Amino acid sequence: MKINEYLGTDALTTLQLEEVDSDILVVRLNRPEVSNAISTQMGRELIRVFGAIELDPELYRCVVLTAAGERTFCGGADLKQREGMTDEQFGRQHYLFERMNRALTNCPVPLICAANGSAVAGGLELMLACDFAYASKNAVFGFTEVKRGIMPGGGGTQQLPRTIGARRAKELIFRGARFSAEEALAWGVVNKLCDAREVLPEALNAARDICTSAPLSVTQAKKAIDLGMQADLRTGLYVEIEAYNRLIPTEDRLEGISAYNEKRQPKFKGR
Repeated sequence: MKINEYLGTDALTTLQLEEVDSDILVVRLNRPEVSNAISTQMGRELIRVFGAIELDPELYRCVVLTAAGERTFCGGADLKQREGMTDEQFGRQHYLFERMNRALTNCPVPLICAANGSAVAGGLELMLACDFAYASKNAVFGFTEVKRGIMPGGGGTQQLPRTIGARRAKELIFRGARFSAEEALAWGVVNKLCDAREVLPEALNAARDICTSAPLSVTQAKKAIDLGMQADLRTGLYVEIEAYNRLIPTEDRLEGISAYNEKRQPKFKGR
């Protein structure tokens, strides 16, 4: 795989990587025996993988994040590993998890979550760090941290309100409540519900469709949305036009126009 040259010699033990059509990377959480719970090692490996993609955004055109099994996408942090941790050890691990979530959020290419099962606590934060998500019809979601004496700390208090609104997010987070796949779809947490075995194929279909678009256009559109959403409308519009203007001198813009006029499929080169 193309990414291997960036990962070093240490083998991945909590993740499985798969290259699809050379332009798509599937990252699979692989601890199904513990509901794909996030361990310190998984945090380190996710940082390695997504750090490599940030270092070389041309490695892949799209990334799909999924998990082993058909019942649980991710049950959050591995609480058994946290048993007996000192405050210093706990804080050090959580800082690692903060870096992990930032690595996903900063992924330079589209990141699709294929949630093949339930996603709670840190698992839901992983899903919300993706650009959009497909999920299984039997999935359950929620932030349960307040029932454990903590609170969402991997982006949950910021990502969920931006997705479903502050008042609904407060109710769910304060109560440690779970919500259904149908509610997740209605509220915009996920884009589509599928049978468990169809979640990954649907995500791959979306990824393949994205790969037919001009790569620089997709990258600039992602930047404009992500940065613009953090600003007022006037600033967001400025961000958009700055991103747009970077596409004017590209070969792909000329190819897109020529292909349209010649009634053929464009051959984008990312230049």
